Amino acid sequence: MIREKHINSLDDLKEIIFDQKYDQFIKRNRSSYLYRGLPNEMFHLKTSLQRNCKGQSSNLESSILRNFTKYAAIDDPLLKESIWRQLIIGQHHGLPTRLLDWTYSPLIGLHFATSGEDFSEMKNHNAVLWRIDILEINNILPERYKNELKKEYAYLFTIDMLERLVKDLQGYDQDMMNQSMVLIEPPSIDQRIINQYSYFSIIPKKIEDIEEFFEKHTRYTEKYIINKKIKWRIRDMLDQLNVNERVMFPGLDGLTAWIKRHYFVK
Repeated sequence: MIREKHINSLDDLKEIIFDQKYDQFIKRNRSSYLYRGLPNEMFHLKTSLQRNCKGQSSNLESSILRNFTKYAAIDDPLLKESIWRQLIIGQHHGLPTRLLDWTYSPLIGLHFATSGEDFSEMKNHNAVLWRIDILEINNILPERYKNELKKEYAYLFTIDMLERLVKDLQGYDQDMMNQSMVLIEPPSIDQRIINQYSYFSIIPKKIEDIEEFFEKHTRYTEKYIINKKIKWRIRDMLDQLNVNERVMFPGLDGLTAWIKRHYFVK
């Protein structure tokens, strides 16, 4: 099920930011959650492939990846060896894929919930912060996928771990059907992935409605509705905490995006 909660003040954020459970084994506090922020509550959980290709996603996916690999392999020859690398590198550079972006940091999730839209529209739409439980998603995986995680003492898959289990999308879709999905940690190919604390869910072809999947197959998925009246207040707090475009997108593009918003006149 999806539990919906409303964030109407900064105090309401404490539940999200400080939600780490004590692990008796390592004697440390840790979180098992991933976050995804959207600037408008009317936006749904959709992959870039679904948004771009709509009802033709399944038919066009192989052509998209084939052409991407054909032309991009000159920069990264390893693309020819792994469909999972094709998806991750392609997604990172704006290719429409079946991957859905998540972050381990609730503050970074809040950054994306309070950025990426016309500044003059900030006050007109409630934002959304989604939260999913890694352990819960892993628990509904097929048994051999769960065994791979246990063998590696891991919470999330890497490309190498997934390669040992399945090497193509057809096999993956058959394994997952509409009952489960893999959460994967991308390789640290550049500073942007590191700074955004990025992870991906690999959406099987049979899961056409991601929110319906979470509603049917999970118990701890949270959808936080952020009141439009405090979006700018959260935005100002994040800027002081140095959670901004300058950090999320290292380089001149991120710097200019941060300066543009910093000097926006309301």
